Amino acid sequence: MDTSPSNRTSAPPRRRTAIFWVSAVCAAALVGVALWMLAGNPAVLGGHPLLPGILLVALAGGLAWAVLLWLRRDVPRPRSRVRAVGAWAARLAVLALAAGLAWLNPFPYQTGATAEAGPASDLTVTETATAITMSPEGSTTTKGLVFYPGARVDARAYQDILAPVVGAGYRVVILKEPLGLSLLDGNQARSAIQDNPDITTWAVGGHSLGGVSASSFALHNAEIKGLVLYASYPVESLHGRTGLSVLSVSGSSDGLSTPAKIDASRQLLPADTEFAAVRGGVHAFFGDYGNQPGDGEPAVSRVSAQQQIAAATVSFLGRL
Repeated sequence: MDTSPSNRTSAPPRRRTAIFWVSAVCAAALVGVALWMLAGNPAVLGGHPLLPGILLVALAGGLAWAVLLWLRRDVPRPRSRVRAVGAWAARLAVLALAAGLAWLNPFPYQTGATAEAGPASDLTVTETATAITMSPEGSTTTKGLVFYPGARVDARAYQDILAPVVGAGYRVVILKEPLGLSLLDGNQARSAIQDNPDITTWAVGGHSLGGVSASSFALHNAEIKGLVLYASYPVESLHGRTGLSVLSVSGSSDGLSTPAKIDASRQLLPADTEFAAVRGGVHAFFGDYGNQPGDGEPAVSRVSAQQQIAAATVSFLGRL
């Protein structure tokens, strides 16, 4: 019998297991989500460095996993029942991580009509990894506002609507929040205050979830003289907080911070809180980041709504 190599029957390729293909999906999910967010959304690289850092780690991990799968594609890997259960649980956790990262993809700044704040040359804008600071150009000021953006909203989306505050003589610091969630660092305003020692009168503000963090910061820091809530409300009572003026601006068509929720917040706010409602305004009109899922239908233009929001803010801060 001829047993030369040319006549031998080659061994059939090893059949891929289900866990192999799930592993491939996990690696692809990590790489795909990371590339999609890093390359497709300028708000990711322009925001707080924590999110792009995590995405780069996910990208590297996904690529390394894919290479390892390819190199070991024909190597049998018998597993005990316990190890098999652990392997499946780990891969489900990776898929949950990829889904969570995709959910964190921020709403990017969308250029809209610039708020009425005078010529752009009247503002000086400086940007760091954790904040955007806007100051009146050519003049000194002792008044400042620290602003917490809404959840997963690009900090730059609030530059236009807060520009009139700068035009009125305030320095405005818009925070870049870790992972776009202010609750992960509710005391972030403290670093902004420390970085601007020439400011002696401070107010804090925030949009939506950012307003929750601003409220908590104002409650526990007596040097804060004013609180500005955009479509937001506190979760702790501010009734016992003396020396604090509060402005609550909301939209009558807001589908997220609804008028009912704003009305219910009255019991948590000081009795002299100033309430301003923009007729027909919605949640996404408090910044320039496009539409937001779950929001209501507007009955007023974005430009008109933002002019009303800015005017109410300037008037309130001017009375501090």
